[in-house]
Amino acid sequence: MSILKNLQKKIKINFKNEQILLQAITHKSYDPNNNYENLEFLGDRVLGLVVSKKLYELYPNEKVGSLDKKLASLVNKNKCLEIGNSLNLKEFVITGNSKTSKNIIENKIISDCCEALIGAIYLDKGFEVSKSFILKLWKNLINNAETTFIDAKTQLQEYSLKTFKILPIYKLVSDTGPRHKPNFKVGVKIKNSKYIYAIGSSKKNAEQSAASELLKKINQK
Repeated sequence: MSILKNLQKKIKINFKNEQILLQAITHKSYDPNNNYENLEFLGDRVLGLVVSKKLYELYPNEKVGSLDKKLASLVNKNKCLEIGNSLNLKEFVITGNSKTSKNIIENKIISDCCEALIGAIYLDKGFEVSKSFILKLWKNLINNAETTFIDAKTQLQEYSLKTFKILPIYKLVSDTGPRHKPNFKVGVKIKNSKYIYAIGSSKKNAEQSAASELLKKINQK
């Protein structure tokens, strides 16, 4: 299959078992039983371990809270999307609608596929190869992690706890759209505020957007 050969050439890794690589780029809309979801689960853990160890080595005197925030800023879906785009993964993803333009492959699919690819490399080539693959692609991101990025949900949580001694309240308003293109609407409020709503392609993304909008309302961002 030429798509597998081209992808292996792109990532500069030759697979012993190409079926694992094929699974890593197969969306559930194409094959509900043999798709990248389990590999995504595995790849997410491998990515977290490799980046955690690198941060541990780079910042031996840093507090755990700061390391947690650095890690969260490096292994989230947006960073996986960035890496996935750098590999041009949208050209390789297999979805159920063969007529769908590669230009409109959902960002979440590219991000998930990136993690699945890491999981596939780990299974086929072992930890050291997957570690080298991750550190090569994440090198610039890790080097730029000296300034800790604090995501909107964390900022809102810290503000709410400091000001009111209680956590923000999130509620899922709706979950619509097809399985391969979900649409989540989420609301968030803190004490003395109304619910602020936002929409995202995942519940987490919607929560981040809602938190960001509420922070703007209370002039914390």
